[in-house]
Parts: sequence; structure tokens; C-alpha cells
Amino acid sequence: METLAGMVERITFANEENGFCVIKIKSRGFHDLVTVVGNLAAVNVGAVVYLKGEWRIDGKYGKQFVVQDYRETVPATVAGIEKYLGSGLIKGIGPVNAKRIVCQFRELTIQVIEEEPDRLIEVEGIGPKRVGMIKRAWEEQKEIKNVMLFLQSHGVSTSFAVKIYKAYGNKSIEVVKQNPYRLADEIWGIGFRTADKIAQKMGFDKDSYERCRAGIIYVLNELSNEGHCYATREQLVEESVKILEQSEENIQEAVEQMLAAKALILDFEDAIYLPPFYFSEVGVAKLVSRLNTVQEQKDYGKIMAKVQKDCGIVYDEIQEAAIKTALMAPFMVLTGGPGTGKTTTTLGIIQAFLSMGKKVLLAAPTGRAAKRMTEVTGLEAKTIHRLLEYSPAEGYKRNEQQPLVCDVLIIDEASMIDLILMYNLMKAVPAGASVILVGDADQLPSVGAGNVLRDIIESACVHVVSLTRIFRQAQDSMIVLNAHRINRGEFPQLRGGKNKDFFFVEEEVPEQIPEQIRKLCATRLPGYFGVSPVHDIQVLCPMQRGEAGTGYLNALLQETLNPSQVVAKYGPTTFKTNDKVMQIKNNYDKGVFNGDIGVIKQIDLEDKKIVISFDENEIEYDLSEMDEVVLAYAITVHKSQGSEYKIVVAPFTTQHFMMLQRNLLYTCVTRAKQAFVAVGSQKALAMAVKNNKTTKRNTMLARRIGEQKSPAWD
Repeated sequence: METLAGMVERITFANEENGFCVIKIKSRGFHDLVTVVGNLAAVNVGAVVYLKGEWRIDGKYGKQFVVQDYRETVPATVAGIEKYLGSGLIKGIGPVNAKRIVCQFRELTIQVIEEEPDRLIEVEGIGPKRVGMIKRAWEEQKEIKNVMLFLQSHGVSTSFAVKIYKAYGNKSIEVVKQNPYRLADEIWGIGFRTADKIAQKMGFDKDSYERCRAGIIYVLNELSNEGHCYATREQLVEESVKILEQSEENIQEAVEQMLAAKALILDFEDAIYLPPFYFSEVGVAKLVSRLNTVQEQKDYGKIMAKVQKDCGIVYDEIQEAAIKTALMAPFMVLTGGPGTGKTTTTLGIIQAFLSMGKKVLLAAPTGRAAKRMTEVTGLEAKTIHRLLEYSPAEGYKRNEQQPLVCDVLIIDEASMIDLILMYNLMKAVPAGASVILVGDADQLPSVGAGNVLRDIIESACVHVVSLTRIFRQAQDSMIVLNAHRINRGEFPQLRGGKNKDFFFVEEEVPEQIPEQIRKLCATRLPGYFGVSPVHDIQVLCPMQRGEAGTGYLNALLQETLNPSQVVAKYGPTTFKTNDKVMQIKNNYDKGVFNGDIGVIKQIDLEDKKIVISFDENEIEYDLSEMDEVVLAYAITVHKSQGSEYKIVVAPFTTQHFMMLQRNLLYTCVTRAKQAFVAVGSQKALAMAVKNNKTTKRNTMLARRIGEQKSPAWD
């Protein structure tokens, strides 16, 4: 092996997943910068590196030094130190502060930061707060670098190093060595496969109970991500055998051990649950059934007359029945498609209770749905999490011991509520209060596990009022008419025209769809409707992958619609100021939730922070937290639930055949308020309309409500 030494001038390419980098170094004896390739993920600009490897000639890139091993030291020259500190390595030190610090301490700069960091106060423009930030960041980066090198030596992505260090601090390597499977349970973004990769590299026994246990939990969590509350024994064993490459006997034995230890719960002979899903399902069934009685309501006619007068609306027979049912039944579901009067009926229900002096609380699963509820009713509506006063440290503050203060609780967009959230909501309902769920059961089910609204309706044990009549003012909308056609299994009318709100742009060649969407979003729709291409137009896709998927379209639309040059890179994604972005996990510390859409207001590379505005609430992110955020010029239909957009543009191609389902197309169309534009082939639309075989979710909620079965823990 040959050796090479030099100072890192720039990092040309870095793959955070596998640590492979291409860097340029200045080395004595070479007139030009030397290209170095290999696993160098922990190296920073300005560092001095001592490399072992071999030279090779690449047909495309020329002469390169391929690294087998390396050692890094901090630079010794003033210029090198300035470049090193100004590279973004240390939070709190950017190019400007790096120059000031080096001017003050010259060759002693690193020694001062290492041994006497409080002396940084001597530098102009650096106050006590920034000194503290730099001290913490210097120590952190040393430890993070150790974790990076440790992970790299075990063939694992170095991009996880910051997350692991944030979770375990200086004990990071010790924790990982002791039980790498903890990472899958405790750190978001690190799944079983990554933890297993580390464990195998470290020599953990492939047949161990710990590994089987972690793999079985992983399978159940993956199934819950697909909406299932439980797995059948056969399903669980089959998937676990595949993932773990173990015998059926080993998996069966591990399952029995987990059942004995109450890490899993078996019910209904063949349904195996993770405990949170089991207790939630049993709990929701009990609490719904407890409310499922009828209270006789006096003076109903008098109340109804007052409601119609106060609202200025003459309700039809079914709407009147809905308001009467709400007054009589402590638990009720109000369902119906677009244009059937759900909103006006809900207003009547609210007014009826208010006229009786009742305290009414309103909530919805998402911030956008809650905001729309507030605008429509004139009363404050909150997200369910905020209503229940959730905090990461304490959980839901509103519960059985400290219930909500209300006589009536009305929840909109109830099809979005998953099982665990429904359980926490029902626990907080005070004795004697009424609960009304409002939603469209024909939309896509919740992103989380369960099919709560549909299960409650299908139990046939609760009061349900279905609104079916399309009101005259809604009959002028092709969005409404086509949504109902799709729901009945009929092909939508595609003839657009002046004053219409449903359009179809035919494009049989899938590769041409992105260009059509780019033109529609950038010029055609903003010009025709006078709307903002970023804030008023939303592209909704059946899938994430492919030319007509969210990944490719986001990159294309970002390039087209956002000229900003202020950028930050996280993994493969480039974020810019003014980008439209979406949160993809619940972050209770920040108060932002899965599906919330915001705009990047500020990128500060010196302090490694990004500020995102969500409905005028400015939330600060550390750069290492940006894996919680994705570009949102294009999002999946699933992520659009509970939201409305002025204009929706949606690609439909036969390449999406796996996701082309009737409820997906129906949900997509009903997200649009002003105009809906489908781009693609009529064949793809026809496939979606015909396919009413929605994936069945493993859930026993309807059965439990019907039977009110004694729980397994009794």
C-alpha cells in the first residue's frame, strides 16, 4: 500500500448512507489538487489526512487515490485552521466567526478551543451564549465523529451518528455494543434491518432470542404501518421466517416466549397483537358501547325551529333526523360524501346544543382540518393532540383522571383517526357527554393502524346517519358529481370547458407526464385561475416512486418554482428557503404532526438550523432533524387526508396499477375546492374506478363492539 498526506480542500461528493466520499486534497509534491475516493465520511474540509491506499486510473475521472485506511488530524497552519473551522463542522462557527477567531489566536486556535474555550469571549462579536454553543458543539462533534467511525467500521450509515449521539450521549458506543437492537425500538429512522446489520457485524448470535424478538416486533410494526392492528399466527411466523432467515420452530418458540412474557397478546384464537394495539382496540370497543344508549329529548320541535331560525337554513328530512339523533344519542356518526350537507348539518347540531346551554368542543385530526372547522363554524377547533394537551414527557394530560370539560365533543374528518388516537380521545370524554363523529367513510382509511370510522359503522351497534342527497348548489360542480360517480363505480365525465372545475389532460406516455404537470403548475393554472403556483396548487400522487411519483416531481417543481439560492443539504435532499415542505412524523416537542405542511423561512448554516413556518407558527429545526421533513410540492394522496386545496393536479398512469383503487381516486378528487386536473391515461382512471377491492386491514374493532367480548386480561 502507498501513503499520501495532505489537507482537505473540498468534499466533492458524500454518500451519507454508506460513507463513500470523493474529496480533493492539497498534497506536497503535487501541482494540482489530488482526487481521493473511499470511505471518508467523518473527514472535514481543512483537516489534515494521512492516507493508505493505491493509485488507479479511472476511465472517466482520471487519476485517483483509492483509500483503504486513513487518519485525520486538525490542521496546523493558520489558513488550514480557518478553513477547518469555517467548513460548518462546529455549530456556532461559520466563515465569519472562523476568521475572527483565527485572527485572535493564530496557530493556538485549536488549543484554545480545546483547553481554554472561555477565552473565545475575547473575540469581537462572540458573546457568552455563543461561547457556550461552541463549547458544546466542539465536544459533541468529537463524540459524533467517534460514533461515525464506529458505525463505519461495522458497515452502517454514518448519517445515523448524530441521532444515536443525541439519544445516548457519551454512552452511545457502549449502548450499541451492548444491544444494537435497542436502536430499532428507540431511535426514529433506524429500523430492525439497520440494527441487525450492526449486530451481525459485531458477532451477535443469529439464532438468539433477542434477535428473534426484535425481528418479530419489527414485523408487527411494519404491519401496523400498513394499517393492521394484529397479525394472524401464520402471517407473523411466515413474515418473521423471511426477515430473520430462521426456521419456523425457532420463530414459534420465540412467539411463545413473548406471549408468556406479555410482550405479545393472543386473542380470538389467532390474532396476535402488540400490547398498545390490543388495549386500544378493547378500550375503544368498551367506551363506544358504554355511550351507546338513547336519551329522550323533550321539546325537540321547539329546539329545531330555533336552530333553523338562528342558522337561516331550512333542513331537509334526513338532516333534521341527524340533528334529532345527535340530541338523543350520546354516541353518533354523521357520514356523507361531498355536497351532501355534512357541514350545514354539523352547524345545526352545534347550534342545537348551544341553544340548550351546552358546552361544545370541536376537534379534527390535523391542523388544516381543525383550521377549516374553525372557519366554517366560527368556534375554535383544535387538533386532537392539542385538545388532549399532549406532551412528550407526560403523554396525554386529558384522560380518565382529568377528562375534557364539555357536554358535547364533535370530531370532524373522523376517517383519519387511527386506533390508538381514538382510544386516547375516548378515555378523555367526561361522564354524561355526547360524542359525534363526522366523516366520509368512503375515503382512504387512517395512515395509522385501524379502520376506526368504518369499523364503528359496520358494527351496526351505533347510531349512524348517512347523508345522500346532493344539494342543488353542489350539483353545478363536476368535482362533486364526479366524486359521486367514482364512488358508485361509474367512470367520471371528462369533458371540461368554461366555468367547469374538473379537467383531464390526456398523456399516454408516462415519461411526458412530469413535463405536463410542470407546465400546469408553473404557468397554465396560475394564469387561468390567478392563483399562487406554490401555495394554491397541490400535486397529489398515488405513489412516491417513478416519473409520476412524489420524489421526481418534487425535484422538478422545486427547480421550476423556487429560484432561491440559499440551500442546505440533508442526505439526498436539497432544501431551499421558500420551499414548501411537509412533516412526516409526529414531533410532540415541536408541536408539529405527520402531514403538516409549511414553508422554509430561514436557513442558517453557521448555526445549522432551519426555520419552518407552519400556519404562521415558526418552528426551529436542527439540520440533523431534517429527515423528519420532505419537499411537498407533490405529496401522496394518503398524506392529503383532512386537507383541502384550491387546485389539485394528479397524475394517473398504469405504472401506478398497484395503488389504483377507487377510494384513492375518490379521496384525491374530493381534496379539490376550485379545480381538479387529472393528467395521464383514461385506462388508468378506469382501473382505479373498477378496483373497489381495498386492502382489508386486520382489525377486530367492529366485532368487539358487537360482542363486547370480555378482554383477555380479565
